[in-house]
Amino acid sequence: MTEAIRIYLPWLLSAITIWMTLLAGNLHRNAWLVGLGNQLLWLIWIIVTGTWGLIPLNVALWIVYGRNHWKWAKR
Repeated sequence: MTEAIRIYLPWLLSAITIWMTLLAGNLHRNAWLVGLGNQLLWLIWIIVTGTWGLIPLNVALWIVYGRNHWKWAKR
């Protein structure tokens, strides 16, 4: 299972990141929720692969995507 995550999850992560970026560009209200879900998958990949240097980026994107979702939900 760990090897499958290591090999195949980056493909899914890439697809979700592209999809989320398109949603955000179209001002879709759920874009940032998709991004938050994707960050959870990124965190799983980071832990499984031991790429600890990506943790600061993951944390920062949780904060930014959460903030953006909150701001968009208010409008």
